[in-house]
Amino acid sequence: IEYMGPLCIYLPFYLCPQLFYAEVATTKRHWSVDLLAACWSVHFAKRLLETIFIHKFSHATMPLKNVFVNSSYYWGFAALIAYFKNHPKFTPAIMGDCQVYTGLGLFLFGELGNFSVHWALSNLRPANTTIRKIPYPTVNPFTLMFNLVSCPNYFYEIVSWLGFTIMGQSIPTLMFTCFGGFVMTK
Repeated sequence: IEYMGPLCIYLPFYLCPQLFYAEVATTKRHWSVDLLAACWSVHFAKRLLETIFIHKFSHATMPLKNVFVNSSYYWGFAALIAYFKNHPKFTPAIMGDCQVYTGLGLFLFGELGNFSVHWALSNLRPANTTIRKIPYPTVNPFTLMFNLVSCPNYFYEIVSWLGFTIMGQSIPTLMFTCFGGFVMTK
């Protein structure tokens, strides 16, 4: 529920802007808007697939109240970010393509790192057990962060959203990144 909402909310702004903005017909969309929509979609599709195929839950791990809180966070920011990222008057990165590509590099690095850590954590628990092991780095270089931080998946998640923020340079995206980072460090 949490991760499907951001896709279902963001993509209509991108795919059907005429539903949300009056001046759409006269404006040409900047290429970075396409890239931002792709990055947003890849991230949340990855989260959905990880939840279904990679994460192993021994029991319900989240109180029902948290589902509502998390969904409000993701869905609310999805609408806010989508509105500004897909607006006909969207202003591309101040430093041009270099800024967009730097942000994209950080985003991809963070996504690969996050996936690598989730995969490593998934392989710690044998199938059909509740055994918990201490995570250590594997042959995957992204897992070396286990030597430096206790939750490297959160580190990489923050890096991903920092990259997204650099690509799209908007206050709502910065707020989403800062608030998410704050929550992940608690």
